[in-house]
Amino acid sequence: MIYKDYGRTGKKVSAIGFGGMRFPKDYSIEEGAKVVRRASELGINYFDTAPFYCDDRSEDIMGEAFKAMPNPFYVSTKSGMGSDPDEDAVRRRIEKSLKRFGVEKINFHHMWCVMNLDHYRKVIAKGGPYWGALKAKEEGLIEHIVVSTHATGKEIATIMKEGYFEGVTLGYNIINFPYRQEGIQAAHEAGLGVVTMNPLSGGLIPQNQNYFSFLKEHENESVMQAALRFNAAHEAITVALAGMGTIEEVEHNVKAVENLEILSEGKIKEVKAKLQGDMNQLCTTCQYCKKCPKDIDIPKFMNLYNMKVLKGIDGVKESYANMTKNNAFKNDKTMPIDCIACGKCEALCTQHLDIIKRLEWLDKNIINVSV
Repeated sequence: MIYKDYGRTGKKVSAIGFGGMRFPKDYSIEEGAKVVRRASELGINYFDTAPFYCDDRSEDIMGEAFKAMPNPFYVSTKSGMGSDPDEDAVRRRIEKSLKRFGVEKINFHHMWCVMNLDHYRKVIAKGGPYWGALKAKEEGLIEHIVVSTHATGKEIATIMKEGYFEGVTLGYNIINFPYRQEGIQAAHEAGLGVVTMNPLSGGLIPQNQNYFSFLKEHENESVMQAALRFNAAHEAITVALAGMGTIEEVEHNVKAVENLEILSEGKIKEVKAKLQGDMNQLCTTCQYCKKCPKDIDIPKFMNLYNMKVLKGIDGVKESYANMTKNNAFKNDKTMPIDCIACGKCEALCTQHLDIIKRLEWLDKNIINVSV
């Protein structure tokens, strides 16, 4: 395993990190813990989770694993604004996480899911979440206050320069990296740790392996390994998080960083040149938007719209025809035509996509047109 310095914290962390939001629903707590321990055996020492992951079981799984870890480890978790975004509420969340983990302190505690600069200002406002975490740090309950964000590269650069955090976790992959590079570089130059999440773009890369096959550099390398290696090989990236739910996934992902070589600027430019200019418009189907008051399955339809970016309108028609043939819409009581343009989904979208227009386009050009 390759280890890198996490900013100025003095901690050496594994180039691949364990993302704790992919445990199978039918796994018991102990079965999930075995997966975590296998990752530790293979050299992973950065374990990331959060309240509510995996139906609120992920922190419990981690806690079970931590009882008998084969190697030293660091734990990362999060707390957000929530319905009670004051410093006392954050303190309660920290105490709950500590109890679940069975540890004395949280190594990396995130201000969770900062969407933009306005959201960031609320997080750091006096009496808000940041100050609750700061008090917990002063008491030794957490070591490092960091932030996870879905803001733009420029906004991330602003947040990093203001100096409230020791590290950042952000979505970064072969699809959106040209749009997030500014934030990554700003964090690195400020001496902060940089953790990337969503290296497979919510499954888009595995689902379109032919398109992304240009990433592969070794004969026996999978496209998924190549995408993970692409993140881990950036000099400015400390940890490339990968969601892992099985021992097989752990072993597969660890192989991605064998003989890891840092990417040159020339290689990064070469990869960028092979991507379409609108790749950042691909929905990663993260599910955050799935709170439609009309019960439209927005992630499903946004994934369908992805085909427009990847393959053009014919690709959308083909995908829609296949989905219809396979009864993918059998349980859907509402469709894009039922959208009331309330904007709730767009407010929740971590990528700031124009969901309402996309639903309208699908209705007019695909769903209500014979294919």
